[in-house]
Amino acid sequence: MTITLADIEAAAARLEGHAVRTPLIESTALNERLGLRVLIKPETLQRVGAFKFRGAYNRLVQLNAAERVRGVVAFSSGNHAQGVALAAKLLGMPAVIVMPSDAPTVKAEATRGYGAEVVFHDRLTESRKAISAAIAAARGAVMVPAFDDVHIMAGQGTAGLEMVQQAEALGAPIDAVIAPCSGGGLLSGIATAVKALSPRTAVIGVEPAGYDDTLKSLQAGQRTPMKPTHRTLCDALETPCPGELTFPILQKTVADVAVVTDAEVAEAMRYAFSVLKLVVEPGGSVGLAALLAGKIGGYSGKTVGLVLSGGNVDPDLFARVLRGEL
Repeated sequence: MTITLADIEAAAARLEGHAVRTPLIESTALNERLGLRVLIKPETLQRVGAFKFRGAYNRLVQLNAAERVRGVVAFSSGNHAQGVALAAKLLGMPAVIVMPSDAPTVKAEATRGYGAEVVFHDRLTESRKAISAAIAAARGAVMVPAFDDVHIMAGQGTAGLEMVQQAEALGAPIDAVIAPCSGGGLLSGIATAVKALSPRTAVIGVEPAGYDDTLKSLQAGQRTPMKPTHRTLCDALETPCPGELTFPILQKTVADVAVVTDAEVAEAMRYAFSVLKLVVEPGGSVGLAALLAGKIGGYSGKTVGLVLSGGNVDPDLFARVLRGEL
């Protein structure tokens, strides 16, 4: 199974009036520093503070009446949790979210604030997938994957659809689109929309060092699970392997994948705050980090689209980053 531009356009119609059509913004300072034109898509301004609401709402709004009564179950470290929780609230259905006990407090509290029941697990000793499956079976609830689902992927792809449309309205066709890559839901959705509307545009993913499973999988020609040896500042991007549904799309559409360090991510967060006046979480900053660190070349004088995918950063962590402690 795969997704098409038609699927993404249908998702956009469902999201109309419910999701934020986030703007494209520019920074003269950033453009001058990089020597190119950067059109920034700040999904930090999306509902729940991240792109995840797009896919979650597109998935849940298609459930039938009986499924809505029984509700949904999802597992997530934060942004997908909030997206599902808010979508469930808007559609009047119960939601259970399985989260790691060390998830950022701001994300756990926000998930509860949207009315979802939160069940914590130990990410080192317990399987969040098994816990979620058991809850879903007991309640007859629908499991909502974070990325490996055609409706989720199509919903996330609306960010790419909007970006191309907005860039065309500015008279600024995009030469490359840069977006974070975890399980591939966002990147595969964006890539599908971008390549359908502008085949000449390159799509570039960005991953944190030690979690560059998409890059290694693309190099190997098959899904290659990672066995991480450490945590990363980018808690939202710690998926060890691209999805079964997302990977074939990434193989066909992604031109390159850049890898960034935690130090480069922290610097990008500081830059976003001080220069762009945006609060961006670590995982949402990786594309900017790659640009600032010179890890995406070949676009001097050209126009690139940059997705800042989320802004839900723990206040204490953010303070440490701003102080240069990380």
